[in-house]
Amino acid sequence: MDLISNIQGIVLDLDGTLLNSKKEVSKRNIQAILKCYRQGMTVIFATARPPRSVKAFLPQELQEIGAIVYYNGALIIDNTSEYRQHYPIESTVTNEIIEYVIAHHSDACLSIESEDTWYSNKTLDYSKAMNAVVNPIVVSLDDLKIIKASKLLITQYPYYEKLHKQFEHKVSTVCTDSGTLIQIMAKDVSKKQAIMDLCVQNHILMHNIMAFGDDWNDLDLFHACGFPIAMENAIHELKEMAYFVTKSNNEDGVAEVLEKLICTVNNS
Repeated sequence: MDLISNIQGIVLDLDGTLLNSKKEVSKRNIQAILKCYRQGMTVIFATARPPRSVKAFLPQELQEIGAIVYYNGALIIDNTSEYRQHYPIESTVTNEIIEYVIAHHSDACLSIESEDTWYSNKTLDYSKAMNAVVNPIVVSLDDLKIIKASKLLITQYPYYEKLHKQFEHKVSTVCTDSGTLIQIMAKDVSKKQAIMDLCVQNHILMHNIMAFGDDWNDLDLFHACGFPIAMENAIHELKEMAYFVTKSNNEDGVAEVLEKLICTVNNS
C-alpha cells in the first residue's frame, strides 16, 4: 500500500461496510475515522439510506465531521458547510415506471423516499425486510405517482433486467440486497457523481479518494476513485477491481485499512 499517502479523502458506505451485522459502528472504526479527520482528510459517508436512518445508525460524532450522500446520490448534505443538493426523479418518469411495474406484476411493492419522508402502496413491516427505522406512510398508487421522488424502491418484483432495459435511458437503477431490492434514482444520479460533486467543493481529485464498499451501488464509484477498498463480504465484482480487499464489516475492516493510512501519513 505504498501509494496510500496520496489519500486526501475517504468515502464510507454504511450497510455491509462501516456498519456490522448488528447495524453498529465499532469503537475501533469510530476512532480510526476521527484520526483521519484530524489529519486533515475529508470524510464522506455514502449510502442508499435516507437521513433518518443515518441519524439512527451513524454515531453523532461522525455525523458532525463530514458530508453525507443519501439515496445513492440523490440527496447530498455537507455538514461542514452549507452545501446541499437534491436530484429527484421527474414526476412523469415516476408515473411511467409505476404503471409499467404494476402492469407486469400487480403484486409488486412500490415505495418512494422523498427527502426523508417514506411512502408506500402497501402495508408491510419493512423493519426486517430493509432494516428500516420506521414503516412508510401508506398511500394510493395515484398519490404515489405525484410525489417528488428522491428514490423509488421496488420489492417483490422478479423482472429487474427487463425493467432496467426499459428505463435505462431515463433513470439510474441498481439491484441490491442479493437481488431483492430495486433502487431507482434520477438519470445520472449515483454515488460516483455525488462524490465528484463533493470533490469539486473540497478541491480534491478523484484519484486521491479512498472508497470503501460492498455492494452493486458502489461499483461506479470504485471505477472512478483512486483507491477502491472492498470488504471481505463484498460482491465478487468489487473485489476483482479493488486496490485492496480488507477484512469483513464484522471484523473492523474499515479500521484495518485506516490505521495503516494514519501510520503512513505520520511517517511521511
